[in-house]
Amino acid sequence: MEKLLSSPALKVPLTIGLFDQVEWEEGRPASEVLEEHLALIEYADSAGFYCYHLSEHHGSPLSLTPSPNLMLAAASQRTRQIRLASLVQTLTYYDPMRLAEEINMLDHMSNGRLELGVGRGISALEATFFNVTSIEDSRAIYRENFDALLGALTAKDTFSFQGKYHSYSDVPVWMHPVQRPYPPLWFPSSNEQSIPFTAGNGFNTVLNNYFTREQTRVLVDQYAEVFDEHKDDADRLNAHVATPKVGWAVKVVVAPTDKQAEDTARKAFAIWEEHITYLERRAGVPQRAERGDYDHHRANGSLLVGSPERVAQEMSVTIDETGVNYLLCSLAFGNLPNAGVVQSMELFAEHVMPHFLQDPMN
Repeated sequence: MEKLLSSPALKVPLTIGLFDQVEWEEGRPASEVLEEHLALIEYADSAGFYCYHLSEHHGSPLSLTPSPNLMLAAASQRTRQIRLASLVQTLTYYDPMRLAEEINMLDHMSNGRLELGVGRGISALEATFFNVTSIEDSRAIYRENFDALLGALTAKDTFSFQGKYHSYSDVPVWMHPVQRPYPPLWFPSSNEQSIPFTAGNGFNTVLNNYFTREQTRVLVDQYAEVFDEHKDDADRLNAHVATPKVGWAVKVVVAPTDKQAEDTARKAFAIWEEHITYLERRAGVPQRAERGDYDHHRANGSLLVGSPERVAQEMSVTIDETGVNYLLCSLAFGNLPNAGVVQSMELFAEHVMPHFLQDPMN
């Protein structure tokens, strides 16, 4: 049952990725948690997942990986096929030349399997940890760092850049990325205003699952229309990607029975909600009512839970109604025990994914 995106400009077979937020677990050392997630990446490598995507957060129980590149470096040595990506690296907090050097290293360490997700960062409190105290500054720093990063990645012999926040003069460049001009770019989209920029440059994207499936379909169609207008532009920033991935993020829990899966997922979702809202609650920011609403996400198709048969049915509806050509699945979240995550991944890979994938590595 091969699912194809209906929008002609992006009509390619579905691919499936793995999204990870390595969450803090009470009473357990980080070393154990990190090792379990590395083992999951190894399994995903053999199971046909297209790419492993890792988030970046600071000062939050949502993430034990404040440096995604360290985790991706470890994963690069334990995998052979799966692509590896930040989703995203918050450029506002980086020295762009130093980041470019790390990206070059990772692209070589992974033999050209790196993908690069970039973003500004959405937590105002998190930004203050890096002395960024206003939205205006955050946007300005991000835009400058993005330009500097691409400049450093594409520099030939030396790199020079003059900006308000960073300046470099004739820095020798001894290493370049395996993938030219740079690894494929990802730019997650949290609102419709970003579609012209994202689609105009052909960035791979993952749409925010706060949108309903119907709203997502509208955005996917808008993306396809804009991309079709600009796909042959000479200055398109992601021009080395012929057909970008337009995705939607879902959480997935598979168990032998629907009841087992529902009982496990509901508890884990509540812990994940505590973790993802930690910084906002600390800052006194009002919460989105639907963010922690388990039943809302179940009804919206962004939380797929049940036996393999039920998950496959729900996944088919989600793909059909959103029109995406990439499904980004989170299988380890909240307080899901590692044994349950392993079982869920195995059931998903063996009994759900084969219904949707034509060729897992395309």
